[in-house]
Amino acid sequence: MSSSTSSSGSVVKKVKMGKRVEKMLKDKGGSTSGQDNGDDDPNKTPEPYICTGIFEADFTEFCRRNLLKDNEIPAVVIRPKPPCAQAPPDNKSKDSKDSNTSKDPTPDEGVDAANQEEAPPKTYVTKDKYAYFRPVVQVEMENEDKPTTVTEIYIRGWKIDSLMVGIFKQCWPIIEKLSVVNLWNVNLSEDVVKEFASFLPQCQNLKTLVIDGTWCPEEPWSLLIGEDSLLTSLSLRNNGITDKGAVMIGKALSTVKSSNKNLVSLNLSGNKITDVGAVAIANGLRMNRVLLSLSLANNNVSDEGAKKLGEVLSRFPLTHEEVVERRKLLSEKGSPDQGLLKSPPPSRRDRDRPGSVRSSSHMDKTDKKRDKSSKKKDGRKGEKEDGKSSKTDAKKDKDDTTKGKKEDKWKKADTMSTKTSKGKKTSSKDKRVPESDSPEILEAINPLLEQVESMDNQLWIPGNRCLINLNLSRNKITDTGMKGLLLAVQYQITLLNLAPSPAMKGILRMSLTGNDVKKTDETYVKLQEVLLARDPYYKPPEKGEGDNQSLAG
Repeated sequence: MSSSTSSSGSVVKKVKMGKRVEKMLKDKGGSTSGQDNGDDDPNKTPEPYICTGIFEADFTEFCRRNLLKDNEIPAVVIRPKPPCAQAPPDNKSKDSKDSNTSKDPTPDEGVDAANQEEAPPKTYVTKDKYAYFRPVVQVEMENEDKPTTVTEIYIRGWKIDSLMVGIFKQCWPIIEKLSVVNLWNVNLSEDVVKEFASFLPQCQNLKTLVIDGTWCPEEPWSLLIGEDSLLTSLSLRNNGITDKGAVMIGKALSTVKSSNKNLVSLNLSGNKITDVGAVAIANGLRMNRVLLSLSLANNNVSDEGAKKLGEVLSRFPLTHEEVVERRKLLSEKGSPDQGLLKSPPPSRRDRDRPGSVRSSSHMDKTDKKRDKSSKKKDGRKGEKEDGKSSKTDAKKDKDDTTKGKKEDKWKKADTMSTKTSKGKKTSSKDKRVPESDSPEILEAINPLLEQVESMDNQLWIPGNRCLINLNLSRNKITDTGMKGLLLAVQYQITLLNLAPSPAMKGILRMSLTGNDVKKTDETYVKLQEVLLARDPYYKPPEKGEGDNQSLAG
């Protein structure tokens, strides 16, 4: 009996211990499951993510935080490159191969050659079914072993919505070496374009933006080249841009009081721009002295737009608003007319007089008309009697003004223009300050402060001579528009011969093929000859080449 009772007691103890273990396991399991549920709670705010500068890792993490599934996240891949050109085979290797092939192959070699598989082609890469159509972000790197060296990003054929542009807003500014963004057929909305324009200036090294084949009904493309934009090259090809978008782009290039200071190349080919849009873009070139290349190829521009472009490239009269702004700039400078007018201003005549007389040079117009003849006589006598002293005083005044105006960019540009206009008369002392070769001064030229010529009760200034490449091919320009372009190029050539300038050489290349003009037209042929001589890549044939060809024939 004692043994039976002891065995029954041990069984009861085991049962109780088992129940306790189960309770402990249940408690632990419940606590762990509660922790897991707490981690998976969607209402709980996740910890902030710090970008690492590795685009693939940052992009994937932000996509997951925006509740995108793994199969919905676009893959980040290296952009495929065309195969490299193979080196030409050596003659020695050819001879050795020929000698080896001349021998009869053995039976074993023939079997091995038949069983050998062909090497995969190097001109393309095969993918799985439907993998080609999945969204992919292509990147190029300086060093593929270092994922932080992404320099270019390419996106092809999938829509970028507000969610995706928000992810790009967090990733792209952290990439230090990102310089090119190329988008094609990405179906952007107005809000997405505005979002791009808001954060692209934060990418300090991003200079080239390409958005091709993307239609947007609101056409807000001008936001990409605002005052804060750092882009130097913008391509908007085949985006269906009409005159509405072209007018806004023209205003973004320049107005009377503001101008884009970074954009160097603008490509608007393959759109629906007519003469209205071309005139608006031409007006944007009036005060812009930074843009070097403009393409309006394959649009609907005709003679009116070509004439307006020719006018802006040669010379044009100032509008009332521009005259008012010019007077404000001159008044801010302190000396209203200082080497800006072609006719000698009164201040230049008064430099040889004492300070008391010089201060009274600002008199009424009626007094000037009465004493005009007497002033001319006195001025001629003074110039003959003083001679060398007047020249030295004028040079001292210029040196003093240039020293006091080093902090003002516009005043620097004016001193440069006055020095270059005198040319040979500069002394050896002036050679120690080669201001005409300074790029900072050349970039700071304000068109409203250039030399002014008065004609027909209007003030005329030289046109835009900073644009060096203009593409107007495949438009509707006739011989009438070609005449306006020819006059503009000829005027730029004469102006360059009179006052050479390294920064303002004028049009060097102009594409005009595919317009409504015959190739045998006199104006078209003459324009092509003038442009051919100005093409920097053109090399005229030497004199001896024609003789050698004739002798050889």
